[in-house]
Amino acid sequence: MSLPLTKVGSSLFLDETQKAKKYPMSLVSEGVSKAISTGLYKSLLLARRSEEYIVKHYPENQMRSPMHMSMGQEFVSVGVCSALEGKGDIFASYRSHAAFLAQTHDTDRFFAELYGRMSGTGEGKGGSMHLAAPDSGHLLSSGVVATQIPVAIGAAFANARLRTGRTAVAFFGDGATDAGVFWESVNAASLFRLPVMFVCEDNGYAVDTPRAARQTFESLTEAVRPFGCDVYEDGSGDVESVYLLARCAAETARSKRRPAFLNIKCCRFLEHVGIGEDWHWGYRDKEATVRDWITRDAVITQRRRLVDRGVAEQEIVALEGEVESTVRRSVERAAAAAIPGPERLYAGVFYAKA
Repeated sequence: MSLPLTKVGSSLFLDETQKAKKYPMSLVSEGVSKAISTGLYKSLLLARRSEEYIVKHYPENQMRSPMHMSMGQEFVSVGVCSALEGKGDIFASYRSHAAFLAQTHDTDRFFAELYGRMSGTGEGKGGSMHLAAPDSGHLLSSGVVATQIPVAIGAAFANARLRTGRTAVAFFGDGATDAGVFWESVNAASLFRLPVMFVCEDNGYAVDTPRAARQTFESLTEAVRPFGCDVYEDGSGDVESVYLLARCAAETARSKRRPAFLNIKCCRFLEHVGIGEDWHWGYRDKEATVRDWITRDAVITQRRRLVDRGVAEQEIVALEGEVESTVRRSVERAAAAAIPGPERLYAGVFYAKA
């Protein structure tokens, strides 16, 4: 699937006065090395190509898991996970494709799980909503809204107690901030000074319900600020801006034992659940979405940035070919892999015998 991507834009949602007065810790994309820029593009492309292959093959009815696609929001997970430099413990929502791939880069286990195969992250029994690779720092994905957030608090407490130097990261949508457990977790993290990052992938909707129909406060970041954690906001849609913001937040969380809340404005290009578009439902404006988000897609923006920074076209094409081959091979392996038998039904649950 290819979306119409024609323009580059990177302006913040906030005007200059607001940026200076209310969000002094918001950053712009600068000072990122060419190597990091290239790595960010590769990670973005890996997530995008993987989901494009899902769109292509899902109608074959071999991937029988519901799909909550990350397409359009990949830059949030990629920017944050890259900034952690291997020192993060990730807790994701059901929309976890980009977070899982940004943290693990493991397309083999990813597609095997979607295809319901033994070689998947949960032996094919978890599916898209329950991806996990604890050995790579992606501890869990949860299919129930907001439930991953308090678990991240537990990990942060353990990391602080054991002095591991690691940061727990909870990814969630703005719909999760309607849940009481979000506010309880922010309060607990601030009270106990835990090294945790709350990353809100703020696409403006809880399924199809806009924020104005759910929340009375005007600013989520301002509502969180009184809890005593560091608060950041970014509306750039730019992976490098998110990378710099997350790096600052992670360093502060570790060094000062102070939690961080990152409100990252984003847009999912596809429907809430599924591989198609949903403009016919009428809950969001297609023209405005294309203008404000799709035409400044982070994947295309980052590729153009590499060209502007002097990365040779043949080098970029080679990188793209490598990603394409990796994803294609993973899909082929997954489709041919073994399906778990009935003897594995209770394996991995508390009832199973050793």
